[in-house]
Order: sequence, then structure tokens, then C-alpha cells
Amino acid sequence: ISEVKRAPFQEYIPVTGTVEPIQTFYLDLSDGGKVIQKYVEEGAMLKVGDPIIKLDNPNLSLQVMSTQSSFLQAQSVSRQTRLNFEQNMLTRRNQLLDLNLSLLLQERNYKNNKSLFEKGMISKNEFDESKEKYETSIKSMELLNEVLKKDSLTYKQLVQQGEADIEMSKNYLALVQNQLANLTVCAPIKGQLTSLNAEIGQSVGGGYRLGQIDNIDSFKVRVEIDEHYISRVREGQTGEYEFDNKTFTLKIKTVYPQVTNGRFFVDMMFEGKQPNGIRRGQTVHVKLELGDSSEALLVENGGFYSTTGGQWIFVINKSGTEAERRQIKIGRQNPLYFEVLEGLNPGEKVVTSSYDNYSEIDKLILK
Repeated sequence: ISEVKRAPFQEYIPVTGTVEPIQTFYLDLSDGGKVIQKYVEEGAMLKVGDPIIKLDNPNLSLQVMSTQSSFLQAQSVSRQTRLNFEQNMLTRRNQLLDLNLSLLLQERNYKNNKSLFEKGMISKNEFDESKEKYETSIKSMELLNEVLKKDSLTYKQLVQQGEADIEMSKNYLALVQNQLANLTVCAPIKGQLTSLNAEIGQSVGGGYRLGQIDNIDSFKVRVEIDEHYISRVREGQTGEYEFDNKTFTLKIKTVYPQVTNGRFFVDMMFEGKQPNGIRRGQTVHVKLELGDSSEALLVENGGFYSTTGGQWIFVINKSGTEAERRQIKIGRQNPLYFEVLEGLNPGEKVVTSSYDNYSEIDKLILK
């Protein structure tokens, strides 16, 4: 028997969650090899950059040497191209100087012969010969300048191509050297090495999951909830968790909408200070609030609900001798109380225990 009363009501559901690190880094190998050294064991606390294991990969070492050779060859080809062009340019410039000198001589000879021819002092054949030589020298000069221009453009293209080849070889060399350096697996984050699946002498391939590092400075709680509440659960809702006689508040950060076996998951973060002493994998029980607290007419949660579905209840008379069936309407609920919307008044007393033995009875006589 319990009394109907008006009091603050908070709708919540009890849910179960699992403590997980807020950040987990999986150590997946980009290149395989043979384990030749272990620096730490599973469970060790690591700082960023701490070595974990060392692998040996002869093929990768040979690839580094081959790439270095290609890089040096590209540099050599580029240097040789520059040297050949500079030598060719020197030759062309010498030719240009010689041709320029020849042009000056041919021009002087042509002008002199022209003057003499006009005075009738030389034959036309001699004058025409000097003129042809002068015009040929001009064309040779134009042709050589055109060759120099084309050589410059060709050289520029060759230099650009050479520099591109060197840069490509350099980048590839850096990539392969980085792969070689990664054969010494180091901690990418600060945390605890919670698993390590490698033994000295073991050969592992690329993509092998060596283990994982958990950041244990901060934790989250992965909570499992019945799909019945999926439309009422959203980011920002809070819940309470008791640990070591203290109450801590959690807030939903992420809701995962996928439903599996009638359940879905949410991630909850601690508001403010998190409990000391919690561990990865620990089970916690959370009171997840589904709405704001409000004043309501309440009746204690009990076994009667499984029989009546909240549609009726036995109400005790003022003398406490009888209880009669009365239609009621139930609203929200939590593990402790039902919200009464219709049918009851504050101060009335009702039977809240199981009705299995008298579900068809209209009146109870209390003794």
C-alpha cells in the first residue's frame, strides 16, 4: 500500500554502459617484416615517440638503396645536361663572334666595291660577288641567332624536366626512407599499451594489427539502450552515475542510430571531473534522464502495473477496510514512480503490489 502524492518527477531510464578510452590508436603496420627487438611489454605507459618494437625488412632496405641510386643518377644527368649546354653555348658564341667579324669584313668590302662599281673602276661580276657574300653573311647571322634561341628554349625545357625528375626522385626517396624508419614502431600518442601481439622472430605482413594504445587520461561511457527509446534520446541529454559513494554527471555526445538486436548505442562524456579509479572495460549503471524535472501526481512503481497495464488500480477507502477498482490513466514513468494523469487525488492510498491473485476482483476486503 502506498500514498498518492504530488512531488517533483524526473523521467529517466536505467541503462548499462562500458567505460572506454576517449581516444584509442590502433597500431597497424604499413609494411611487414620480422620482429627483431621488443622495447616494451603489454601494459606499459608510453609517451609520444617511445619505441615499441623494431622490424627487419631486407627488401625495403634494398629498395632504399635503389632509390638513392636513382636519385643520384637523376642529379648526375641534370648536371651533365647543364655542362653540355654550357659547352655548346660557348661554341655557338665563338661561332657568333667569328661570323660577326666576317659580316663586318663582307659589309666593308661590299660598300667599297659598290662605290668603285659606280665609278666604273671594277667589273660588275666582282661587285656582284661581294654583294652575294655580304648577303650570305647576313643570312648566316640570322640563322645562328635562331639556332641560339631554339637551343635556349630546349635547354630550359631540359633543365625543368631534370629538376622535376630530381624532385620526384627526392620525394620517393623520402617516402621509402620514411617506410624504413617506420620499421621501428613508435608510440603516436601518450597512453597505455593495452595490447601487443608480437614476439621476437615473428614475421608479420603489411596491415597487421600490432596492438593498440589507449589514452587513459580521459574516458567515455558507451551505453546500450533499448530501441523503444530511440526517438527520445538525443545529444545533450544527461544522466547520473554513482561511484565510490559520489554522484557524477554524464552527457550524451554521440548517438549511433544503427539498431542491432533491438539495441542502439550512445557515447556519454563526463561533465567536469571524472571518477578516480575507473578502468577500461568497467561496467557502469547510469540513470539517463529523458526529460526535465516537473511537478506531478505520483504513485509508487509496483507489481500491479504488469497486470493492469496502468489502466486501473485498487483504491483504499478512508477507513482502510476496503479497496475498490478504479480506472486511471498513467503518463510518464521511471523505476520508482508512475505519473498519474487521471483517476487519483493526492493523499489517497492505493494497492501497488502484484494483482496476480485477484485480477478479476472488483473489491478487496482488507483485514
